[in-house]
Amino acid sequence: MSEAYREAGVNLGAGYETVERIKSHVASTKRPEVLNGLGAFGGVIALPSGYREPVLVASTDGVGTKLKLAFALDRHDTIGIDCVAMCVNDVVVQGAEPLFFLDYLATGKLDPDQAESVVKGVAHGCRLAGCALIGGETAEMPGMYANGEYDVAGFCVGVVEQSKIVTGEKVRAGDVLIGLASSGLHSNGFSLVRQLLVDPHPERLEQPVPWEDRTWGDVLLTPTRIYVPTVLSLIQQFTIHGMAHITGGGLYENVPRMLSDGVTAHIHWGSWPIPDIFTVIRREGNLSEKEMANTFNLGIGFVLAVTEGEADAVIAKANALGERAYRIGTVVASDGSPQVELKGEWV
Repeated sequence: MSEAYREAGVNLGAGYETVERIKSHVASTKRPEVLNGLGAFGGVIALPSGYREPVLVASTDGVGTKLKLAFALDRHDTIGIDCVAMCVNDVVVQGAEPLFFLDYLATGKLDPDQAESVVKGVAHGCRLAGCALIGGETAEMPGMYANGEYDVAGFCVGVVEQSKIVTGEKVRAGDVLIGLASSGLHSNGFSLVRQLLVDPHPERLEQPVPWEDRTWGDVLLTPTRIYVPTVLSLIQQFTIHGMAHITGGGLYENVPRMLSDGVTAHIHWGSWPIPDIFTVIRREGNLSEKEMANTFNLGIGFVLAVTEGEADAVIAKANALGERAYRIGTVVASDGSPQVELKGEWV
């Protein structure tokens, strides 16, 4: 049976080898609440103690066409971090602590070296976020993917006290918007990035960028920043009215998701440094400021709304925790639906 399956394109032995290789990576993410190990049909995890009315918050996401650059460079150790980040950053927006993570890796022909590299990155991301990798799926599907290619998706569940869920309903006129710097492009807009920067010049990936001592491949594959430890610490010390993870759709789409009716976010160009990669994209694509802000994070990966009285202290604390935090705007009263207005000019 397994020999026939191998002739059909599925190598069960590669699957077993991959599981053995990833066991240590999975074990490195274990939390006290995890009640079983890798290999069961389902991961078993208890709710953390101390909650009176625990609420679960779930998120799922992938990495998108950033994967095409990983394939081109045959570098797969950071993609798993991206996968985790895109999920855990969404969960912590609600004030929830990421509790556990599941991954899904599908490929045409399973390469244990490649698969281990991806899962190693997933485990690293889970350690950064403090959540347990309790299981996943590695699917070998001949004919579905080109040789050497795969897709990866993640699923995260977090927990928060019901009374402490951050919904954005407390955001009000006069609040200050604080932006936490991104690590670069994160995992959004790569179909456009590839079209503008890579497809016309594939040799670029191995060449240095003009503004720092890294290659284009290094810059483009920089993993998405995980904000979980910082945000959980800020929530414990300050009153956070609303939060937004800046992903696809950029500032224009994501900031309004944390606003209630009757307010508008005024964000000011020049209040934070825009990384050089975005300036290059804008120039080579001849893109407008609005197109850029509606596609990319532009250097701001996470936004918090706080009172004026706590804004400086929040910024100081975030910086002390290793972030680069900026006062990027304010919330003002309006008579319409939530929206964002970018003030001034790109500098």
